[in-house]
Amino acid sequence: MSTTLEPLEPLDSMEPTLSVRQVLMLERVLAGEPEVVAGAGQLDRAVRWVHVAEAADVGVMLSGGEMVLTTGVLLAGDDDKQAEYIQSLHRAEAAAVVLGLGRAFPAPPDAMRRAAERCGLPMVVLHRPFPFAELTEEVQARLVRRKFAAVSMSEAVRTALTGLITAGAPLQHLLDEIAHHSGCPVVVTNLAHRVLATAGERSAVDDVLRDWERIARQAGGSEGDGWIRAELGGRGERWGQIMLCGYRGDTATGRLLADRAAESLVLHRMLGGTSAHTWEEQSAQSLLTDLVSGVVPARQLLPRARAAGLPVNRRTFVPLVVRDGDPAELDRVLRLLGLPGIVAELADGATAVLLSLARDQDATVLTANFAARLAGTVVAAADPRTAWDDVPAGMREARHVADAVASGALDLPAVVRLKDVHLRGLIRLLRDDPHVQSFAERELDGLLCAAGDDLLAVLRTYLATGRNKSRTAQLHHVSRPALYRRLEAIQGRLGVDLDDFEQAASVHIALLAHDAQQG
Repeated sequence: MSTTLEPLEPLDSMEPTLSVRQVLMLERVLAGEPEVVAGAGQLDRAVRWVHVAEAADVGVMLSGGEMVLTTGVLLAGDDDKQAEYIQSLHRAEAAAVVLGLGRAFPAPPDAMRRAAERCGLPMVVLHRPFPFAELTEEVQARLVRRKFAAVSMSEAVRTALTGLITAGAPLQHLLDEIAHHSGCPVVVTNLAHRVLATAGERSAVDDVLRDWERIARQAGGSEGDGWIRAELGGRGERWGQIMLCGYRGDTATGRLLADRAAESLVLHRMLGGTSAHTWEEQSAQSLLTDLVSGVVPARQLLPRARAAGLPVNRRTFVPLVVRDGDPAELDRVLRLLGLPGIVAELADGATAVLLSLARDQDATVLTANFAARLAGTVVAAADPRTAWDDVPAGMREARHVADAVASGALDLPAVVRLKDVHLRGLIRLLRDDPHVQSFAERELDGLLCAAGDDLLAVLRTYLATGRNKSRTAQLHHVSRPALYRRLEAIQGRLGVDLDDFEQAASVHIALLAHDAQQG
């Protein structure tokens, strides 16, 4: 059974090997009118070399991957010898056999064709006389050029990645460079196949992460369909892997690229003093930062959360923000309590924690248990969310509560919620409103200068203590008469009567707004 030849890709692609199909599509070969008479389903086999041989026992001379060219002069008239010839090529793992018709065989010999079909060995006949020397010369030259191009590409990648490492570039820049050269999504995981970092076109990466549970289950299997892995580790210790997801080039080139990438990532870790755990923190930080900002829709972040190991199906999510918390300590407490979640440090000393609890677990009790392990630390919490799409709003609510707590010393519970921050929380929420800013400046105009700093501090304490003069004098280490003089100065500068509740409340709100604006 013959087959029509159709090229799969341009012949000038710089893969280190040629396939049988590509060799048959060369112009010189087409002039010989090639016909595939057996093994048509194996035409994508890689051709490592081209070998001209008439010996009946040519198989012992091969090492695998050769395309053997023959006229079959030593095989004519002996069906057994013809079948054994094909079988010997199959045992030697030859890529294909090409038989020139005319000298020994006027037509494709049935014995060879049947044996090749049984073995799955591509067998091609040439209907027109063809100088084998021209084919071997052209194919060998193309193979050498392609192998040189692959080595050059490998060195170019190594040079680019080494340059980034010596310049102190972060991990993400290295992965972006690898994705640029590979033209496919790149994923770095730990040994548990949890995703630590990704690179590549965002939509393509999301497609990979969306199906990551299945991919992770198959991660230990053989490579195929462009899924190429390289181990990360050194000194006898493995700590992860890098995967090229859907690499479209030659597998050998993909392996070379993955190996270069793995070498660079290990070097980056060694020189930067980082660890796989640090990469996990960076992954969590990127995810939680995107959740807090709301720039990326929550639905688009779901694959990343799932691939990072966070349970997301039928869960209750509890967004938390801890002021001045050590991310490593918070993560240790989560593990100690057996609470699934991710931890990441945000800006301004805040650390975000996202708990993922089973629906039948008591979120309030478990959050309180978590906070109890953090002695002297206030945990800001949003109300639990049962829908993933509501998590970003919850993270922003927890961040808002944490900001309100940080703006003043309040007698608050270990787990602080929105209802606990009252007016201070509202002011923090509105602090960037121009009308609020204008109001604060207008109300406090007489004290908003260097000379008014001490009086502003006294005013802040006086209002925070509920206008308790004795307590204010004690906290500022002054006598009551001295405090009275300062309060009179404050009222004179502001033009208000602090004994009047409405005027005192107005000044208090303005002071809260001023402090919120100052961070």
